[in-house]
Amino acid sequence: MAIAMVPKTIGSNPLQVRILHPPPKHMFNFWKQKKQAVGTKELTKQLKSLEDRLEKTTKELAALQEAHKNSLTRVGVVRFNPFGEIGGDQSFSVALLDSRDSGVVITSHYGKEMQRIYAKPLKQGKSEYSLSAEEEEAIRKARNS
Repeated sequence: MAIAMVPKTIGSNPLQVRILHPPPKHMFNFWKQKKQAVGTKELTKQLKSLEDRLEKTTKELAALQEAHKNSLTRVGVVRFNPFGEIGGDQSFSVALLDSRDSGVVITSHYGKEMQRIYAKPLKQGKSEYSLSAEEEEAIRKARNS
């Protein structure tokens, strides 16, 4: 039902209210036609299609979750000055870990005359190579991120 306000030229009321049954369709672009009734066979077909899509989506999600376990998602960074003769913390250690604390720790020592870069693999937060205090701190930060 729609109400239309139409100016009135004669009389004491400046507005006249006129009720339109039903409102013209051009007034409401969002009006939709009623859908036809759907039969049991069509509903069963649609339900089966939805179940198949849900099963496929569930499998895809499980595969993504499994792949995500191997993704390097946790990062810890420590900047430091190992040599003392240079101002500023130009050296750094970066730990890149997955959900099982495996990954790599990369350390760069920056000096006046040289720069050295070390990469050490990590398994469950441990390395077969000795770790510096800065590398251990970077691993700790990555675990807590």
